[in-house]
Amino acid sequence: MSNQWNDPEKQLQQMMKQLQRMFGGGRGGGGGPSKKTFGTVGAVVTFGVLGWGAISTLYNVDGGHRAIKYSRYHGVKETVYGEGTHIRIPWFETPIVYDVRAKPHSIQSLTGTKDLQMVNITCRVLSRPNQQALPKIYRTLGTEYNERVLPSIINEVLKSVVAQFNASQLITQRDRVSRLIRKNLTDRALVFNIVLDDVSLTHITFSPEFASAVEAKQIAQQDAQRAAFIVDRAMQEKQSIIVKAEGEAASAELIGEAVKNQPGFLELRRIETARDISHILQKSRNRLVLDSSSLLLNVTEPLSVENPKK
Repeated sequence: MSNQWNDPEKQLQQMMKQLQRMFGGGRGGGGGPSKKTFGTVGAVVTFGVLGWGAISTLYNVDGGHRAIKYSRYHGVKETVYGEGTHIRIPWFETPIVYDVRAKPHSIQSLTGTKDLQMVNITCRVLSRPNQQALPKIYRTLGTEYNERVLPSIINEVLKSVVAQFNASQLITQRDRVSRLIRKNLTDRALVFNIVLDDVSLTHITFSPEFASAVEAKQIAQQDAQRAAFIVDRAMQEKQSIIVKAEGEAASAELIGEAVKNQPGFLELRRIETARDISHILQKSRNRLVLDSSSLLLNVTEPLSVENPKK
């Protein structure tokens, strides 16, 4: 019963059978149908035909969608219909509706690098069909164009680009790798009339052996840098000791020359030492009674220095 009411042709045939029964029953009873009955039946038939025609000839295109028509006479038409309500010829024309909004697709690919290291890369793209090429897409790829095209071209582009770089370069030059993949993949998808709004590498995973080797290499580099720092610090300390010894030797030589040539130099140093001692004792809270001569504070007494020139 439900299939009967969903099919307009079956509805029309059922309605004609009802009319034949009505007219046939009237003739069998010895009299024809009245004009009032005939007018009522005609109005019902007319209303049904018009309603069926209106429902069958109209179709809607929702927001973010585009439609094309398939005609039994001409095949797929080149006209692309936008959002809104449109007219078609029932049974002769069939609308095909496409979603032209960008859709995300993530493809995972296992590929090898230039130094023969296996890398697992996940690429995420935002794709949509070229609206002007929808008739061609329907003829060549159908409605499931993403599933038929994207997995193959993404794997192909990833393998061709990653093979140009070493495993370490995939990390240090990730921007360059991403730009190269985006350019090649966009050009490759345009061949199939698919527009890629965004291409990004979401995950790059190396094999456990390579990760262990990288970690060991980093530890070795850190140990080498630490050893180089220790050697450099030892060299600096050695140079500092040499400079300090040379300075002390030069200072001792200058002091010896000063004492030999200028006897008043010792008197000056004795006064400076007495001043330093007095400053230290001044800051002390304890009361001290000390011999001035033992602390070099007897600055008024002359210092007997034998002049070697005499």
